[in-house]
Amino acid sequence: MIGLEVLGWLVVLVGIGISIGLHELGHLIPAKAFGVRVTQYMVGFGNTVWSRKTAETEYGIKWIPLGGYIRMIGMFPPAKDSDGTALRASSTGRFSTLVSDARAQSLEEVRPEDADRVFYKLPVRKRIVIMLGGPLMNLVLAFVFFAIALSLIGVPNYDNPTTTVSAVTSCVPTKDNLGGVASGDCPPSPAAAAGLRPGDVVVAVDGRPVTAWPQVQHAIVDAGPGPLSVTVDRDGTPVVLHADLVAVPRPVLNDAGEQVGTEVKPFFGMAPTVTRERQPLTAVPGFVWDTSVRAIGTIVTLPARVWDLVQTVTSTQPRDPNGIVGVVGVGRLTGDVIALDDTPVADKAATVVGILGGLNLFLFLFNLIPLLPLDGGHVAGALWEGTKRSYARLRSRPDPGPVDVAKALPIAYAVSGLLIVMSVVILYADIVKPITLQ
Repeated sequence: MIGLEVLGWLVVLVGIGISIGLHELGHLIPAKAFGVRVTQYMVGFGNTVWSRKTAETEYGIKWIPLGGYIRMIGMFPPAKDSDGTALRASSTGRFSTLVSDARAQSLEEVRPEDADRVFYKLPVRKRIVIMLGGPLMNLVLAFVFFAIALSLIGVPNYDNPTTTVSAVTSCVPTKDNLGGVASGDCPPSPAAAAGLRPGDVVVAVDGRPVTAWPQVQHAIVDAGPGPLSVTVDRDGTPVVLHADLVAVPRPVLNDAGEQVGTEVKPFFGMAPTVTRERQPLTAVPGFVWDTSVRAIGTIVTLPARVWDLVQTVTSTQPRDPNGIVGVVGVGRLTGDVIALDDTPVADKAATVVGILGGLNLFLFLFNLIPLLPLDGGHVAGALWEGTKRSYARLRSRPDPGPVDVAKALPIAYAVSGLLIVMSVVILYADIVKPITLQ
């Protein structure tokens, strides 16, 4: 199992690394196309594992594949009281010093011949294209992954399961173990005791021919607790199995699939095979939209969810299986999916591809938040500059010049600190109290 968990983490980390690399490529390509000098293109954080220097750009990979960046010269404009050539201006106050140092660092790489190749001198529309290039690349990847999951692999058709047995329940369910999962000494389910196997095709129940799963369910309910004969097709050979049905509590679900209670019913202990149906490509945009709406809800409530997670890991209450997870948690869940013995390969592939699609969609939406250091913060600054310049033209006033995004760096540092804290909390929860499928 440890090997499969490691494999799950590797799959997720490689997928994230590729997604980050393409995200930064989405920034790099338009930046170079618009003439901005890009000094670095890096995937990952920490120490550099590999790098190669071209005429003006260093391309490299760092140890921790949880982010990336490109370094463009002149990200911040000179201070308005500067002549544009001075690298450092005197300032007082902690925040002023932070802004001044960041501005100076942005200008230190500007050579005399680069005067017209700095980022801040680009027209607003070009700066927006550069900053949106990364998130849009993640959106394209999300569409690709979801298209693979929906149109190539297909989605489960839960409305029309077949009579082929996909799994046999190990134990008789109880009030505290409605799933009938094997745990210690437990009485075997009637299906397990009768010798039913995954892959068997149910063709008759108590002598009544069946061709659809609802017919199997109705026949079991009509039979009630007691003896039951089930005829199956096993590798082309008819086999008659004899079982004793038992009355057990079964979950009652509402239309949303949520358990709202229990009900005592005759129990046999098998699950049908659900086939997958490929969806047309036209179904992908609607799926992405619905997923985006849910993801936006998660982003909006992220601080509250992190606080709930803190309360969970510091108490004895179980982890919410639908709660937030980090890279380690996603890797563990991916490993659990890969380790499921009775799960078809198509189901495993669809889950992994769906996870990568969801991660890219989350990266797209999260980076649109209009706060530095996220891409949306730079876009917001460019839009504000465009608004000010348009207003000045309408009022026949002088060009107000570029918006000094550097002044928002104290907020950027605060946002970065908050993101780091939340990441640490999620990482700790994924290690100490993980969500698992086992």
